[in-house]
Amino acid sequence: MRRAFPLALAASLLPTVAFAHTGVGDTAGFLHGFEHPIGGLDHILAMVAVGVFAYVLGGRALWLVPAAFVGMMVVGFSLGVAQVDVPFVELGIALSSVVIGGAAALGRPMPVGVAMALVGVFAVFHGHAHGAEMPETAGGLTYAAGFIAATALLHATGIALAFGIASLIGRYGRTVARAAGAVFALGGVGILAGWL
Repeated sequence: MRRAFPLALAASLLPTVAFAHTGVGDTAGFLHGFEHPIGGLDHILAMVAVGVFAYVLGGRALWLVPAAFVGMMVVGFSLGVAQVDVPFVELGIALSSVVIGGAAALGRPMPVGVAMALVGVFAVFHGHAHGAEMPETAGGLTYAAGFIAATALLHATGIALAFGIASLIGRYGRTVARAAGAVFALGGVGILAGWL
């Protein structure tokens, strides 16, 4: 846990990984699908923020909120593969960490269904980016399995980091998780402003 945070912070300082949507490179197969979400800071911030948000909400949200993100990401992926136009995909992806991180930072009680809908809207943008950038020659199912696995791993990382920090510092753990949400939101602002 102590090593993961400095590595994540260091990665946020690398401007070359800020966007995963360059359209460059072979995106076929499981490995390339897996690399897409972890290859761009915009995806990483949003997906880890989903995990932190789920932790802050607690209870059933711990698994329902990340599951909603993954489910709606698959819907977005299908739209991207079908070349259905979804406007402002990059903006939606960048705003996802601002809004989801901001919701975690506020720490307000929220019905699980509302939280699921909130993350689900932004998941469509992430999924669309994955689908629109998959070449016709790619193995769609293996590629999808790759980005789904990476997304679930990033959500689990957010939850695990929040739980790990909470176990280290005790009763202030939720406060620190909310502060982490604010950091994710600021990271999204940095991406929108072109700083990251």
